[in-house]
Amino acid sequence: MPKRPEAEAAAGPHVGALTRRSFLAGSAIALSGCVAEIGAPLAGLRSEPDFDYAEIYGPRPNERFPIPAVDLSRIAPPYRRQKVPFTTGEPPGTIIVDPRLRFLYFVEPGNTATRYGVGVGRAGMEWSGTAEIGRKQAWPTWTPTADMIERDPRNAEWADGMEPGLNNPLGARALYIYQDGVDTLYRLHGSPEVDSIGRAVSSGCIRLLNQDVIDLYNRAEVGATVIVRPTVRESVTDLVAG
Repeated sequence: MPKRPEAEAAAGPHVGALTRRSFLAGSAIALSGCVAEIGAPLAGLRSEPDFDYAEIYGPRPNERFPIPAVDLSRIAPPYRRQKVPFTTGEPPGTIIVDPRLRFLYFVEPGNTATRYGVGVGRAGMEWSGTAEIGRKQAWPTWTPTADMIERDPRNAEWADGMEPGLNNPLGARALYIYQDGVDTLYRLHGSPEVDSIGRAVSSGCIRLLNQDVIDLYNRAEVGATVIVRPTVRESVTDLVAG
């Protein structure tokens, strides 16, 4: 029986509607090749050492585009998928993202959750709020927004959409975040970039390892609530100290 990690902090109440500023920031979907910022604090967090991570993060040869295994030496143990104690007033099936610690929680019965390591929006690109999964897509097409093309004209090559594949910035799966029936342009999506997990790297979206986003995709339902907590700004010293 794997040893339980230490109890997670209790999840807070809904963080409220997305602001206009954060909605506009969300128009920039996560790109591959973003510059990573300092990682999140990991003090006091432990992984479950007896989990078969070689299997969890092994290759997926039967996917439409076969996914290679994750190099586990490149991902800190706390950011590997695991079951954790988790107390919240939200019902099972809710998704809660903690940008500060770079974790996504899928709430389960009995005060537990599955915890995934994520990459989050870098400074100036963060968003927070309460919304829902409007739709899901396996091996999605990625289309850069006008803002993304303006910032990097090379993205104009994909103005009509980038075909699915291992190099597509949305990875193997995407869960599209809607509010009041409107696409916010935020996504929970896959990524092959192992080094981006646990860091503030994206243009606003929440990225998971491809193996993790497949697991989340199979469990999360369209209509499920997604809560992204506000990012708490701290000094580099505070982050390093944890």
